Amino acid sequence: MAMPSFMDAALEQARTAAAAGEVPVGCVIVRDGKVVARAGNRTVRDSDPTAHAELVAIRQAATALGSERLTECDLYVTLEPCAMCAGAVAFARIRRLYFGAYDPKGGAVENGVRFFSSPSCHHRPEIYGGIGEREASALLKHFFAARR
Repeated sequence: MAMPSFMDAALEQARTAAAAGEVPVGCVIVRDGKVVARAGNRTVRDSDPTAHAELVAIRQAATALGSERLTECDLYVTLEPCAMCAGAVAFARIRRLYFGAYDPKGGAVENGVRFFSSPSCHHRPEIYGGIGEREASALLKHFFAARR
């Protein structure tokens, strides 16, 4: 499966999250060319402020692979990770991070605290931003416009 197909899978998770009333962020984790975990935001459903798509998917992947270290895994997410999720990516030792929309307000990779550039960050994945950005941004804009 080619790289855009994995972001398409993350976008599908974002659409599913939006349909459930969640902020439309979706994530998939890939190892050896296969999706090992997929999730959308579940903060409302789970009454859990930490149930961001990335954290839910990282937990699933760690369980599926039987390890807290996801060193051979790549994470695709539709929105630039926040500081909490960037920290989880580092702790899980994710190999590559691909994200869709940039998040000037809450992002912590290319914006805000720039977590992976911090001297206290112990692991920095390869980072590729703007993958599927147009569709990811459109999902978010539509979601929030419908709530105003």
